[in-house]
Amino acid sequence: MSDTKAHLPLADAAGDDAASDSRGVGDTVGRDSGDSSRVIGVLALQGAFIEHEKMLGKLGIRTVEIRQRGDLEQHFTGLVLPGGESTVQGKLLRDLNMLEPLRQLVAGGLPTFGTCAGLLLLAKHVEDGDTHLALMDITAKRNAYGRQLGSFFTHAEVTGIGTIPMTFIRAPYIESVGKNVQILSEVNGHIVAAQQGNMLVTSFHPELNDDLSVHRYFVNMTESGHSLDQAADIL
Repeated sequence: MSDTKAHLPLADAAGDDAASDSRGVGDTVGRDSGDSSRVIGVLALQGAFIEHEKMLGKLGIRTVEIRQRGDLEQHFTGLVLPGGESTVQGKLLRDLNMLEPLRQLVAGGLPTFGTCAGLLLLAKHVEDGDTHLALMDITAKRNAYGRQLGSFFTHAEVTGIGTIPMTFIRAPYIESVGKNVQILSEVNGHIVAAQQGNMLVTSFHPELNDDLSVHRYFVNMTESGHSLDQAADIL
């Protein structure tokens, strides 16, 4: 549990400005270090995907950007669903015929990390909003803190990780979880991090701070993860 320490500007740092075209960035980050067999795909349709690529690069992990259905044929052992606009991301996934292939991959055990909008993409239930992948047994509330108070910074403990900085930007939170979901963190009485098997979600944006703990936790999840070398069989 933690109390809010300071407010951030209300501009959404993880919004459309963070989604400028970065093709090639993910293919070079971390290439010269770490285990080359560990590659993480980052959904790069909209939102703060570049920031995730940089964080993973600091851990020596190579990333590939997932922009179209054919990109799912690349080798990767984990998937990041970044913050941004879940409605926009969901529409693009449908328009590009990527939603069902992604659902099958995550349902099949692909380690997946969703932040903010990514949490909403994974949630089975979204109050006053549409569902998309609908695989994680959580009920999420969109823009849960309200637009005026929705951006803030705090520190709180995450089970299995420790106390870390947390940046919230017009964030959702989790209202309730199913019996197979582990609550990892709460802030001001609201669930802000959880895990169900291969799916990890946070309401906050760990990619916008310097602390690598959450990304390291996710990388560890991928070590026994599911390789997509045979993705063509699913597609």
